[in-house]
Amino acid sequence: MKLHRQIIFSNLGELLHFLKSTNFSKAILIAMAVTIPVLLSLRWGHLEIGLALCFGAFWSSPSDVSGNFRHKEIGILFSAVLVMLVSFIGGYLKFETWLLIPVLGLLTFAIAFISVYGFRASLISFSGLLALVLSFAHEPQELEVYEYALLIGAGGLWYLFLAVAWYRINPKAQTEELFWETYRLTAEFLETRGKLVGPNTDRLELQSKLFEIQTKLIEHHETLREILLLSRKSSGRSGYQAKRLLIFVELIDMLETAIANPVNYGKMDALFRDHPEFVGSFQNIIFEMAGQLRTIAEAGTDHRKIPKNAILANCFEKVEHHIAFYRNGTGTGDYEGFLMLQNLLQYLKEQFEKLKKIKWLLGNPDMGSVDLVDQAAAKRFIVPQDYDPKLLLGNFSFRSTIFRHSLRLSVTVMIGYALGTFFDFQNPYWILLTIIVIMRPSYGLTKSRTKDRIIGTLLGGAIATGFVFIIQNPYVFGALGMVSLVIAFSMVQKNYKAGATFITLTVVFVYAIIRPDIITVIQYRVLDTLIGAGLSFVAMLWILPAWGFMEIREQIEKSVKANRGFFAQIAAYYEQKGKATTTYKISRKEAFVETSNLSSAFQRMAQEPVSKQKNLDKIYELVVLNHTFLSSLASFSTYIQNNPTTKASLKFKKFISEIDENLSQVLLLLADSNSKRALIELGNDQFSKEQLPTFVPEDIKLFPNVDLKLERELQEAHLVTEQLHWLYSLSGKMLGVVSRIEFE
Repeated sequence: MKLHRQIIFSNLGELLHFLKSTNFSKAILIAMAVTIPVLLSLRWGHLEIGLALCFGAFWSSPSDVSGNFRHKEIGILFSAVLVMLVSFIGGYLKFETWLLIPVLGLLTFAIAFISVYGFRASLISFSGLLALVLSFAHEPQELEVYEYALLIGAGGLWYLFLAVAWYRINPKAQTEELFWETYRLTAEFLETRGKLVGPNTDRLELQSKLFEIQTKLIEHHETLREILLLSRKSSGRSGYQAKRLLIFVELIDMLETAIANPVNYGKMDALFRDHPEFVGSFQNIIFEMAGQLRTIAEAGTDHRKIPKNAILANCFEKVEHHIAFYRNGTGTGDYEGFLMLQNLLQYLKEQFEKLKKIKWLLGNPDMGSVDLVDQAAAKRFIVPQDYDPKLLLGNFSFRSTIFRHSLRLSVTVMIGYALGTFFDFQNPYWILLTIIVIMRPSYGLTKSRTKDRIIGTLLGGAIATGFVFIIQNPYVFGALGMVSLVIAFSMVQKNYKAGATFITLTVVFVYAIIRPDIITVIQYRVLDTLIGAGLSFVAMLWILPAWGFMEIREQIEKSVKANRGFFAQIAAYYEQKGKATTTYKISRKEAFVETSNLSSAFQRMAQEPVSKQKNLDKIYELVVLNHTFLSSLASFSTYIQNNPTTKASLKFKKFISEIDENLSQVLLLLADSNSKRALIELGNDQFSKEQLPTFVPEDIKLFPNVDLKLERELQEAHLVTEQLHWLYSLSGKMLGVVSRIEFE
């Protein structure tokens, strides 16, 4: 009974969060934007005006996505202008079929090619493609083409007005939802890392899960960074924004600390195998922190629900007691194990401090006592989108993924329209609509959307058929269509299969009001979707395919280069001491972003046909090595920022130089695929043994009696030595793997 109650409360909580989400509120806005003009036009007898406003609002809505609101306004405005121009051009496409098809292909390519300017530009492009395709669906009878096009643009402005009004009513909604998701993803990341601490775990599966969560986290961080740092100057620096920015900084640091691993898993496994009591103790701390992050997410702005620090403090006391007991009972041979435990505990303490800072900031503290983030310096973390027209020329090449996608999409649209016209389909534009909605630059995403679209359409068609046989009332159809529309647009980003189901229901219910032969409409809807989905999938296989192995080398190069830059900043900081500079933090951000991008690129490659997964095992090994290298860098970075360190020795500098040389050789091989590939002499362990001393001085006999200052120096020596050995080994392995991969 208790389990059933928990499931009910959990589902109820998910439902309430869904109803409060920005996806749901956006769906409500779209429903209002498309229905109000139609209802008013019916009331006053000018249906075509209402439909034009409705179409303009609907086609402009895709640009309404999470991000800086100023960018969102500009995106919606550009969408409105583009759909107006496309509708104007589409109104004069009254050519013969043999001429119309190439013109349609040319327009499709031109609109799709706008995507070279980034994610928001791709949404504006999608709006233009919607307007182009659906211009075949409705021909105005009472309005001139230019009047119809102007009303389309006015519809886009109408949606922009609603979006601005909603933002003014609830300006914090988007930020709070992103923080809610970031808390939960960070908690999930911590839990996965906690499971990795334990022995006998499926490391490959957990590591893959870490890659996936980290990619999502980086995306959320980028969106939050844009929202919090690019707010309008006229709005000033509100206390709310200042607190959220500080919390955001702590969450970024939590991710770095979570990624950090003070030693390699092999040594940790050996220690925990001999002393299994520490596994549960450390995992309890990690899992409790993850649980508290989830509680913080659910608490939202209600600081009364924020968990207290007492439980975690007790967990730390128990672990410290166990480590002290272990130290007093150990012999000289196990002192390295004691230092490993101390360093791991130190990382968890630092994580706890960040968690306490987040809870303190959420408790409405006096901001006068808080050091605020330098807004001017922080904006350096935002990479502005390049809108230079030269970018179009630079991508006008078969080497460009967007160029190939645009050309592939235009060819597929031409084939789809030709088939729909030749076989005299009832609504050939449905084929085109399916193509532009399903087809994406990557094979994996196109394949999954094809499957989801087909299943959703079949399911929606079956459900709609049942409703049509049972219900004959047009007002009920109108109400059901409205509900289906809201659900469809609120779910299309989270669950495309469910979104496709409700989109089909919406279309059928709308047609049921105006068409008596609704069963025929359903049949054609299903048939057109199957044809469009089939064409999209075949086109991805045969028309200018852009397989993962064609771009993976460039992404590996970017990631290694970013890690090398972060490594150089860490080495410089260790030598110079002081406070971490903005340049240091930017290099860290770039390393995290590029490593995440590499993981995403590999996942896309892994979803492709087996025959196209060239060197998949070696590339996966390289992805893991690169990610592990970043983990070691994060360990090094976290330690030296939070602990006093000694002067950098000449041997330290020499070791840094050798690691950097390995990375330089990796980049050289990646940049010159035609160079002669000789086997790289690896395993130069003699160098590492000679350059770095052992972490424990030989003259120490009684380890339990080591004073605090010397113990800190030993901890530093142990961690720095371990990380440099580990980084040197990883860079050598990366060099060896790259030398064995034949990129094309």
